[in-house]
Amino acid sequence: MSEITTLLQAANSGDGHAANQVVSMLYGELHRLARIRLRRSGELTLLDTTALVHESYLRIQQAGKPDFADRKHFLAYASKAMRTVVIDIARARQADRRGGQALHVTLDTELGNSLAVQEDEILRVHEALDELMDIDERLGKVVEMRYFGGLSEAEIAECLGVTERTVQRDWQKARLFLSMSLR
Repeated sequence: MSEITTLLQAANSGDGHAANQVVSMLYGELHRLARIRLRRSGELTLLDTTALVHESYLRIQQAGKPDFADRKHFLAYASKAMRTVVIDIARARQADRRGGQALHVTLDTELGNSLAVQEDEILRVHEALDELMDIDERLGKVVEMRYFGGLSEAEIAECLGVTERTVQRDWQKARLFLSMSLR
């Protein structure tokens, strides 16, 4: 059993020090996940990778004590938390644009339109992914872990308890469903 798995088990038992050690050991990987997430969302958020990692960690802590079996499960959960952070920011920006508390001044309509398209697209992907989760939860988890979490097919297969070939087929099905939903 790896050191991270041992620490995760201790954290699951309520050891706050072990939870902090896990985060410090996986901090580099969390930064990599955040960098991937932010690169895919374009210039949508004002967050940098460090802010996204910290905000995601706060959400993981607020969730109570989720049970993480190992490093891959923790990273999959962290990628989901990062996704929700980005989605919440996109929603808040859209709410602000539609009459929030800010003073409305138009400086450059081209920039505003391009940001709106990106945010709309991210929200549409989020809604399509939620719809996919309702239809087939495993397909949705494959998308979250691969697209949002950056996990490899082997890591996803291990997390879900299926073969790599099953993950490959699930990824193909999920991509087809999402492309049809987004048209």
